[in-house]
Amino acid sequence: MRHITVLSGGSGGARLLPALRHALASGSVPGLSPETTVTVVGNTADDLWVHGLKVCPDLDTMMYTLGHGVDADRGWGRDAETWSARDELAAYGVEPSWFALGDRDLATHLVRTEMLEAGYPLSAVTEALCRRWQPGVRLLPMTDDRVETHVVVADPDSPSGRRAVHLQEYRVRMAAQVPAEAVLFVGLDQAQPGPGVLEAIAEADLVLLAASDPVVSIGPVLGLPGVREALAATAARVVGLSPLPGTDAAVPDLTRRLLDCVEVEASAAGVGLHLGARGRGGVLDAWLVDEQDADQLPRLAEAGLAARAVPLLPGSPEQVARALTAAVELAG
Repeated sequence: MRHITVLSGGSGGARLLPALRHALASGSVPGLSPETTVTVVGNTADDLWVHGLKVCPDLDTMMYTLGHGVDADRGWGRDAETWSARDELAAYGVEPSWFALGDRDLATHLVRTEMLEAGYPLSAVTEALCRRWQPGVRLLPMTDDRVETHVVVADPDSPSGRRAVHLQEYRVRMAAQVPAEAVLFVGLDQAQPGPGVLEAIAEADLVLLAASDPVVSIGPVLGLPGVREALAATAARVVGLSPLPGTDAAVPDLTRRLLDCVEVEASAAGVGLHLGARGRGGVLDAWLVDEQDADQLPRLAEAGLAARAVPLLPGSPEQVARALTAAVELAG
């Protein structure tokens, strides 16, 4: 395989991409070699403006992880971070206090915002930032246009009885502890795929859907005008990795709330059926689930999906390498 394209959110990419890069360099996965190129189409719908700065959580998580600058314990943000700017903002009483920017992380957002205000599109800004981090993949924002995910929640003080909050507020400040009544991708229907996005899908030998949140990480990428059509037309096989564990109790609150909101079963099979078989109007040719979910394979097969159970969790490099081997085998 010469070209692999990955559709990803931040945490899903952070688990998959380092192992994929290692597999290419080591030749540990049959069919992949150091000459295989990787293009990552990253979700930008959870981007937000904070204190006048443009923050791209998913792009930054992948960039920092691949550039060996991520906080490994948290899985996001910079390593060896300090919080002086956060503390000073709090002393001034500046909101939002619930979304903290670390001092080292702040530099990335300052550079990004300065370049955007100078007229550079997000794709060019991301390329410039990656020159520092050398991620070993081509990292593309899904769009240069502004798209934001908002979650509708109940609000008895609002005239309508509801209000919309940014996904980050729902995730961080509210800790996803209240039901989500709707998910809105503001601006998505008018957005255009970023430079190289559709071409990366069309020219791939394999398209991977990283094990990212199916509603707010993979969902916006698939909802971008032209992406589903590109997936339907590509000669590449499209293989997804389940983001859900084998035990119901381990499904994160955020994921469960959002899946409930869009009426999708919170299981590996439920998400696979939600994404659907490409031959039946969906986007997938094959779906990898964790070995704990092997009992769900018949349901997937009935829906036209080639499926296989492999160790996916907790996502060690060795496990991801085995998953990549299965993905390549399913891709033929």
